[in-house]
Amino acid sequence: MCHRSRALLSSRRSISEAEFMSQKKQPRKASSTPPAKSVPRRRWLRTGLGITLAGSVLLGVWLVYLDAQVRQAFDGRKWALPAKVYARPLALYPGLLLSPQQLESELKWADYRAAADAGRPGTYSHQGGEWQINRRAFPFWDGQESARQIRLSLVDGRIARLADAQGEQPLIRLEPQYVGGIFPTHNEDRELIRLEDVPPVLVAALIVTEDKSFFSHWGISVTGIARAMLANIRAGGMVQGGSTLTQQLVKNFFLTNERTLTRKVQEAFMSLLLELHYSKEEILEAYINEVYLGQSGRRAIHGFGLGARFYFGKPLQELSTGEIATLVGLVKGASFYNPRRHPQRAESRRDLILGVMQDNRIISAAERIRAAGQPLVTAEPRREGQREYPAFLELAKQQLQQDYRLEDLQNEGLRVFTTLDPWVQYSLEKASVAHLQQLEAGHPDLTNKLETAAVITSVDGGEIRALLGSRHVTYFGFNRALDARRPIGSLVKPMVYLTALKEGEYHWGSRVDDGPVTVEGPQGKLWQPRNYDEQSHGEVPLLDGLKRSLNQATARLGMTVGIDRVVTELHRAGVLSEVPSYPSILLGAIDLSPLEVAQMYQTLASTGFLTPLRSIDAVTTSGGETLSSYAIRGRQVYDPALMEWLRYGLEQVVADGTARAVGRALPQPLAGKTGTSDDIRDAWYAGFDNRHLGVIWVGRDDNQPMAYPGSRGALPIWLQTFRDIGTEPLPPTRDLVQIAVNEQGALMPDGCRAGTPYPFPKSWLDKERVACDADGAPIKERIRSWLDWLF
Repeated sequence: MCHRSRALLSSRRSISEAEFMSQKKQPRKASSTPPAKSVPRRRWLRTGLGITLAGSVLLGVWLVYLDAQVRQAFDGRKWALPAKVYARPLALYPGLLLSPQQLESELKWADYRAAADAGRPGTYSHQGGEWQINRRAFPFWDGQESARQIRLSLVDGRIARLADAQGEQPLIRLEPQYVGGIFPTHNEDRELIRLEDVPPVLVAALIVTEDKSFFSHWGISVTGIARAMLANIRAGGMVQGGSTLTQQLVKNFFLTNERTLTRKVQEAFMSLLLELHYSKEEILEAYINEVYLGQSGRRAIHGFGLGARFYFGKPLQELSTGEIATLVGLVKGASFYNPRRHPQRAESRRDLILGVMQDNRIISAAERIRAAGQPLVTAEPRREGQREYPAFLELAKQQLQQDYRLEDLQNEGLRVFTTLDPWVQYSLEKASVAHLQQLEAGHPDLTNKLETAAVITSVDGGEIRALLGSRHVTYFGFNRALDARRPIGSLVKPMVYLTALKEGEYHWGSRVDDGPVTVEGPQGKLWQPRNYDEQSHGEVPLLDGLKRSLNQATARLGMTVGIDRVVTELHRAGVLSEVPSYPSILLGAIDLSPLEVAQMYQTLASTGFLTPLRSIDAVTTSGGETLSSYAIRGRQVYDPALMEWLRYGLEQVVADGTARAVGRALPQPLAGKTGTSDDIRDAWYAGFDNRHLGVIWVGRDDNQPMAYPGSRGALPIWLQTFRDIGTEPLPPTRDLVQIAVNEQGALMPDGCRAGTPYPFPKSWLDKERVACDADGAPIKERIRSWLDWLF
C-alpha cells in the first residue's frame, strides 16, 4: 500500500514535471483575477498608531497656536479704539453772550433731558431766565471734574449770575459734545465700560436670554443648546440662543461669520481655551464691550455703552428697564430688531425679553407690566450729539498728523479736544442751506449747481469755531474750505489800502484818481479794469475807493505804491501761496482757499497779530493723561494803531459801502469786505465783530458764471449766521485821533470849520498842515483878528 502510494506519488510527480516542462515551453495566459494579498495584523496596528500619534501632534500644535492667539488678544489691547473727537466745552461766566436757544440746544446735543427738578446728572430745568443744570462728571483735558449742580440767570441774552452748591462762581464748564472719531479701516466704534459700572439688571437679562448656564459651563454647553431650543418653541419666538456667550464672543472677536464645520470646531476649542485662562467676569466684560448693536453711516456701533447713547441718548447707567430689554434684544439681530427702522418688531422682542426677566425673577410682574406699557421711544439718530462734522474732522485730522501717527489716532483711544463751537457750526449750516435754496429759487437754472464753503474763527485766538466744506453738511467728500482755490476778487483790496496807509504818505482823505486804467502787458496785451457800475468817478477820497470797492481807483493806487510791496504785505498777513507780481492781483486775481483767506483776515481782525489758525486744543490718552496742549502762538506783524486805522475803513464798508446790508441789519461797529471775481463766478464776504471772523464763499464747481455778486451771494449767509450766534460790537479805537482834511486831501489845523474829519494815528499830529481859507479859519485865529480890529 505504501509502495503503491509512493509509485502513485512518483507518477504524479513525473506527470507534473512533464506538464511543467510543456507549460514552460508555451506562453502563460494572464489570470483574470489578481491573487489575494494578505496584510499582517501587526502592520495595521503600526499604521493606526502612527496616524493617531501624528494627529495628536498636529492637534496639539494647532491648540498651542489657538492658545497663543487667544492669550495674545486678551492679554494685550483687545480693541482698536478710534480717537474720540470733542467740541469745545461751553464755558459759562457772568457777562457771557448766551441766548436761551443756544443754551438749551447745547444741553440737548450733549444728551441732557428736561426734568422738573433737574435732580439727576444729565438733566436741566428752567423757568423764565432762571436755569438749573445738573452737570455730569467729565474728564476734561486738564483734569476730571465731578458732577455739579449749576444755577444761572439769563438777562437780556447774557449770563447775569452763575452759582453752584458752594456759591457764586466766576467760571463753570459744561462737558463738550462728541463730534466724531478718527476710525480704523473697519470703522468700529465703542465706549468701553467696566463690568462694575454695568446695571446688574442688564447683566442678568443678557445671561438668561443668551446663556443661562454661563456661570457653570466651560465655554460650550450641550444642555444649553437643548434648553434654548425648548424655550424658543414654548415662547413662539427666539428668546434664547444656542451658542454660549463665550462662543459668541469668540466668533465676533476672532472668527468670521462663515458657516462651516471647521469654523464651528475652531470656535469650540477657542471657547474652551478662553474659559481656561480667564475668569467669567473678564469674559463677560469683553462681551459687553464687543457685541455689535447697529450702524450709523460708516460708523459701526459696538458695545452696550455706546449702544445706550446711540439709541437712547443716555449713559448706560440711566437706562430704564424697558430700554435695557430693547438693547438686549438687539443682540440677536441688530438690523432685524432695529427700534428705529422696525419699532413694532423691536417692541415685540422687548416684551418677550421682559417676560423672560420676570420668569427668572429679575423683575417683578408689576415692573414688567410698567415697562411693557411704555412706548418705545428712541433718540433722534441724526441729532447733533451723534452726527459727524466731515469738513472740520478732516482739518483736525490733518493738524493732528503733524504730531501723531495715523495708526495711533485710529487705534489708541485718544481723546481729542477741539475748538469747534457746535452752536456756531449749526447756525452756519442752517444759514448756508437756506440761502442757497433761496438763490436757486430766484434762478431755477442754478438748481443744485451752487456750492458753498465757509470758515469762522475766534478773533482773539485763531481757533476755528466752524468749518463748512459743502452745502451737504454731513457727507464726506471734497472739502472746499480747504481745497477749493478760487479767485478772491475784491477781498484783496484791504491789503492794497493797507500798503498805502503803511507807507506814511496816504490817509483816508487822500485823493486818488478813479479814471480809466490801461496797462500794456506781454505781447501788447492790455489790462483795462472797469468798475462794477461801468462808470468812472474822477478823484475820490481813499476811503471811497475801499468802501465803494472801486476797481480803477484801487488798481491805480496799487501800481503807485508798488505791486511788489502789496505782495509783501499779503505774505506778511499770512498768505503762504505764491503770489505773482501782476497788476491783476490788485483786484483779486489770486486763487486762495477760504481757509487761506481766513488766515489773512485773521491778522487784520486781531490788530496785526499773526496767529496760525488751529482746530485742536488738547489731546489726552484714554485714561486722561495729557499728551499735548496747544496754546495760542504767533507774533505781532503790524502796529496795532495801523490795524485800527485800516479797521476804520472796513467799518465804513459795512456802515455805508458795499456791505451796508449788514450795517442796516446790525447797526453797530462791525467790519467787512465783499468780493466778486470776474464774470461773477465767485461771491465772497469776509467780516468780523469783536468775537468772530467769518469768511463765506459761494460759487459753482464747474467755474461757470452765476447771477449773484458777493453782496447778494455770500454776505446774507454771514449776516444770518452772526444774527443767530450774536454779535459783539467792535470797541472804540484807542490810538486814533480826528484831523480835518480839505478837498485836496491836505491836513488842516485844529478848529477849522471846513474840511472833513478822518481818523489818524497819533504820529500824524506832527505832520505839516495847510492854513484854513478865509471862511474856514481856525476859531482861535478869528477871535484874535476880531480883537485886533476892535482895539
